[in-house]
Amino acid sequence: MASEDGAVVLVFNGEIYNFRELRAGLEVKGHRFLGHSDTEVLLRLYLDEGVAMLPHLNGIFAFALWDKREQSLFLARDPLGVKPLYYTATEQGFAFASEIKGLLALVPSLACARELDAMALHRYLSFLWCPGEGTPLKTVRKVLPGEALLVRDGRIQRRWTWYQLPVFRKLDIDLDRHTAVSGTTDHLRQAVRRQLVADVPVGAFLSGGLDSSAVVAFAREQDPDIQCFTIETPGGQEEGATDDLPYARRVAKHLGVTLNVVQIDANRMAGDLQRMVAQLDEPLADPAPLNVLYISQLAREQGMKVLLSGAGGDDLFTGYRRHVAVNYEPLWRWLPAGVRRGLEHSTSGLDQRNGFNRRVSKLFRGAGLDGDEHLAHYFDWAREADLLKLYTPAFRAELADGHATDPLVDYIQPLAKSVGRIDRMLALEQRFFLADHNLVYTDKMSMAVGVEVRVPFLDLDLVDFAARIPPAMKQRGRVGKWVLKKAMEPYLPREAIYRPKSGFGAPLRHWLRDELREWVGDILSAETLRRRGLFDPAAVAALVADNQAGRVDAAYTILGLVCIEVWCREFIDNGSAKGASSG
Repeated sequence: MASEDGAVVLVFNGEIYNFRELRAGLEVKGHRFLGHSDTEVLLRLYLDEGVAMLPHLNGIFAFALWDKREQSLFLARDPLGVKPLYYTATEQGFAFASEIKGLLALVPSLACARELDAMALHRYLSFLWCPGEGTPLKTVRKVLPGEALLVRDGRIQRRWTWYQLPVFRKLDIDLDRHTAVSGTTDHLRQAVRRQLVADVPVGAFLSGGLDSSAVVAFAREQDPDIQCFTIETPGGQEEGATDDLPYARRVAKHLGVTLNVVQIDANRMAGDLQRMVAQLDEPLADPAPLNVLYISQLAREQGMKVLLSGAGGDDLFTGYRRHVAVNYEPLWRWLPAGVRRGLEHSTSGLDQRNGFNRRVSKLFRGAGLDGDEHLAHYFDWAREADLLKLYTPAFRAELADGHATDPLVDYIQPLAKSVGRIDRMLALEQRFFLADHNLVYTDKMSMAVGVEVRVPFLDLDLVDFAARIPPAMKQRGRVGKWVLKKAMEPYLPREAIYRPKSGFGAPLRHWLRDELREWVGDILSAETLRRRGLFDPAAVAALVADNQAGRVDAAYTILGLVCIEVWCREFIDNGSAKGASSG
């Protein structure tokens, strides 16, 4: 959209939820509007305030404004990073896009250069995702959540953070129980109402978990006929995982809403992993994005262009196993560092084929470390020392003295010492795990079929309120999301509120030993690995053999190696061929 005189042009992806209030304020100042969109409000807000406009925005967005008068390009990303935004600054100029594949089309030389970012790849293997601004290509960076850039003459002139998580501000966190519970109800209801506003049909994810069920409960108050969507994967649950579908059906019946179920065979999911990597632009080694893709496809076929998601509930109110672990740290963190290192060493040798042993081993990973460095290790899936053994000498040399956890540790170290470990952990969830994993795959897989996903839990007013709730009302013993559970007791069945926690339980370990065994063997063949030059063929072969024999549990590390090779084939090998032909 361009201003009337053509001096300013806006490219915008997303939604501004408070655009009506912003429009009213601009009209008071004398602005005249030609239409009724949030896009026009965003454009006129810039004409009125320039880059100072950002703190007024409540929404999900990535946008760029070209100001011909200033010969400047202004880019910004929403506070929590719901919408992705990549950029590259080379001798050819500055380019930006919502997808890396878009940048490769604009600047083919990016692929030709084959400049892989070794530290980013190390982080994809460590966490399954890459925290911070890195991508697999050195010349492609992410605009961070709540960040803005000002570009002139093809160079970044100014880069600044315009939004900080509320934990970095001085907060009053002495809310009493009644205020915390009632305020959670009121703020979530308000957020859902804001995000239901659309000129197209709006549906909702309904997994049967607390977060999506809470969103649907309040959405139903505004739209009793709201269509809900979930997935059934016969034979597709990881061993020990809880089946979501019975809970989703129970909640749908309780709320009186229609539940549409897409049934996906586990074989199809395994076969779609390669397609998933290509769509995601990043080698995220997690099958969960396929869940979003299949549900979004069904919703689109039913005429839905917008879906509400429960993403963010665990990141505001706790809910992951690592939050339980942090809560119980006082039982053992008092031990001397040497004893804690011994705990880490002894538990690392437990039989990883057993789920309980895997969790114990994970609990004490990094136990010998102190403070924020220890907290950061709750996010990794593999020990750094184990990963380094898989790399070629050239790959290891590029890592120098850097560590996978550096962005996480650097982010929370400025927090006041008075900020407790649960709140420090939630800061990492909100800043990294959400933006660099959950939100990026949700956006890309849903938008692949033309569906926009909105996340009421990340409404800024709710984010601010949740930050004021004392940690003891979030994680209470083994009970995560205590305050949210109490808030939803009047609206949802008790068995849905207090059900076991479950993620997307794709049977990856089984796939690697069965459906994907031949494919993995091809992708990680010695010849392929030697040609790529990243991973040591003998070390990888030994890891795969040990995993097949059940001596170790390395399923996600192996998938990470596979995803990196698939990514390279899609974005480096194919990209360089396209770049050469277009030259």
